[in-house]
Amino acid sequence: MIGTVYTKIYSEPPLNIKEALRYAGAKNDAPEVTALLTEVFEEVKEKLCYKVCFAEFEIKHDGEFLDLGFCKTESKNLKQNLINCQSVVLFAATVGLELDRYVVRYEKTSPSKRLLLQALGAERVESLCDCFNSEITTEKCSQGKFTRPRFSPGYGDLPLELQREIFAVLNCPQRIGVSLNESLFMTPSKSVTAIIGVGEKIQEFCYENNGIH
Repeated sequence: MIGTVYTKIYSEPPLNIKEALRYAGAKNDAPEVTALLTEVFEEVKEKLCYKVCFAEFEIKHDGEFLDLGFCKTESKNLKQNLINCQSVVLFAATVGLELDRYVVRYEKTSPSKRLLLQALGAERVESLCDCFNSEITTEKCSQGKFTRPRFSPGYGDLPLELQREIFAVLNCPQRIGVSLNESLFMTPSKSVTAIIGVGEKIQEFCYENNGIH
């Protein structure tokens, strides 16, 4: 239903070690770093959660503005991304607050673990977004539709201030425990908001797991 907000809890996505190492700025052929990454993952994995809230909105062009149903924007980059789309799936995702607490815990005692936890958190939330993105793409393709790569506030010319409208319409604090401060930083820090464009006609192919952040 258009505009209805839903919440989903996902099981743990497969760990992409290569991607986590990339976030950490480490080489793939560094066995000692890989071993430490695996160690910190085992330490925190039971503490992580994988939550998403989302809603779909019809979109239309209103002069220079793009009306997303929950707000209006002049972002040219987003307009380009949403060419031939009739609706958007707006979502917020998080892996929870516990990882932030572990990062603080290791800030002084183990800078290496702290770095790898930050990288692990980035990989975890992106893997969660990929799971959700893939699920939406599969659903829409089965309906004879297509999806565009996800697009987040702060990317290109899409203002970060859009976060306020997103949090208001999705009610992220109540739905998935994510809050937004005056500086537009999210807590938990390993959280993402994004927009997925949806079109009514299948083009040459459907976009899968092709994120823009």
